[in-house]
Amino acid sequence: MKIKVYKDKEQVADEFSKYLFDYASERDITHIALSGGSTPKIVFDKLASDYADKMDWQKIHFYWGDERCVPPTDNDSNYKMTAEHLLSKIDIPSENIHRIKGEKVPVYEADRYSAVLKENLPEINAIPQFDLVILGMGDDGHTASIFPHEIHLWDSQRLCEVATHPDSGQNRVSITGKLINNAKSVVFLVTGASKASKITEIIGRQKDFEKYPATLVRPTSGRLLWFLDDSAAKGIA
Repeated sequence: MKIKVYKDKEQVADEFSKYLFDYASERDITHIALSGGSTPKIVFDKLASDYADKMDWQKIHFYWGDERCVPPTDNDSNYKMTAEHLLSKIDIPSENIHRIKGEKVPVYEADRYSAVLKENLPEINAIPQFDLVILGMGDDGHTASIFPHEIHLWDSQRLCEVATHPDSGQNRVSITGKLINNAKSVVFLVTGASKASKITEIIGRQKDFEKYPATLVRPTSGRLLWFLDDSAAKGIA
């Protein structure tokens, strides 16, 4: 595990964009699982403004680590956010965009998306393998859409599960731990003071760290990287 700490979320976005450019430049094809949230939105803006003409988007395939069960036109949609901030501003083939269809019946969509992953990703350890999984982390320590009250979903034998937001009850389709930990590389993008206490517990393996799904991110490749800003990292010794 490596930890990189930067001044603010803008610098996190800048440095991660450089990392992603270098990472993708070394590969013929790069399969990437995207995250929703405010920090990825800034990353997408940076990629669109600084790398639209530098990155070979023909060689990149985008997937989603989770999606809210809403239509792609809904403001809650992770796909919509990505489309507005990145996809609409770069020259990427439509067949390279593999979205979770949040408008479909959740349990059927979890099965369909699992089949999409099996069809498009190389199989390593008898599991489809992403080159890179990008994750965020909630104030409650959740990641993807695996929440503390459903932490058992992490160990599901399925590639995708239907999760439920603990407050709103909204359904979400999420990839599971077997996919995340089978990735070649996993990167957390976490910013803001509201995340600091959980970051301290998880990275320091303190207090209630075992209750948080983000603790379970341990890729078998050993390549786990945290991009944090000063506010999120303030409790790290």
